[in-house]
This record gives sequence, C-alpha cells and structure tokens, in this order.
Amino acid sequence: MPVDLRRFIRDVPDFPKKGIVFKDITPLLGDRAALREALALLSRHFEGRGISKVVGIESRGYIFAPAIALSLGAGFVPVRKPGKLPYKTASEEYALEYGTDRLEIHVDALQAGEKVLIVDDLLATGGTASAARRLVEKLGGQVVGSGFLVELKFLDGRSRLAGIEVVSLIEY
Repeated sequence: MPVDLRRFIRDVPDFPKKGIVFKDITPLLGDRAALREALALLSRHFEGRGISKVVGIESRGYIFAPAIALSLGAGFVPVRKPGKLPYKTASEEYALEYGTDRLEIHVDALQAGEKVLIVDDLLATGGTASAARRLVEKLGGQVVGSGFLVELKFLDGRSRLAGIEVVSLIEY
C-alpha cells in the first residue's frame, strides 16, 4: 500500500527567516517506510533511461542521490558549495534572493555523453538545480532528468529546467 508522503513533511514557520514556511523533510527521513517509498518512486521513474551518474546537490540532495544511484546501477557525483571538493573543479554561479552563490564539481566527475540525473530534496526557484545542470553540461554530460522530493510550484522553478524532465513527489 502506498505511503502518503505529504503527511511526513512538517511546516516550520519563520525559518530560516520571518515570513518563510520551511518544508522540513526530517520526519520523512526518520520513517523507514516513507523513506523507502520516496526512494523507490524516484528511482522507478528513471529506470531504463541509461543513466550512468546521479548528481546530488549539497546538502540534502546527498541523502537521496546515492541510494537512487545504487538503485539505477549508476555512480554518484557530489555537487558542492565552493572550496569543499579536494581536486580540480569547474564552477557555476547562480543568483540568490540577495546576491549570488556558486556550485562546484570535480572536472573528472563525468565523461562526455554520460546520461545524468540531478537529484535534490526540494525544487523552489530552480536556481540551484539550474546551476547543477549547467555544470553537468559544461563537462559534456547529458541531463536526462531531475528528481525532487518536494516542489514549491508557486515559485515556478520548473521553468528554469526547461527541456529536461522534472519529477517531484510532493507539490505545494
């Protein structure tokens, strides 16, 4: 019987700042049936696509991406904040509400033509996922899709991922 994943997402008002309602996924992570269901649903959706690498975006994308990679018979590639990866990196800047940030990937993390799935916990404005996509493409990878546990549809992050399949399990 399917698990109602939405009931495991907790709203935390005024976090990280006043006026924001944070979608807390830790109750879902703590429930083995809900976690198993979320991983299975995302993995199943991308089966048979020839994905060889699953990119996980720091930090909560790291929770889902390695398990999905194993399920798909693929490798895991971390995309991190600046200065966290020990080898040569490629980087991509992206806009935040106030200012900019940057993501990095090891320059040898992907081979040209590899099919890649991008995974994170939440799709909001799409800035982070879009930057991860540009990094993958910069290294010659082909992004075949992106998977998220939660999507905040009112922020229209999907529009920044045009041309690739976007899957989210819970929408607000």
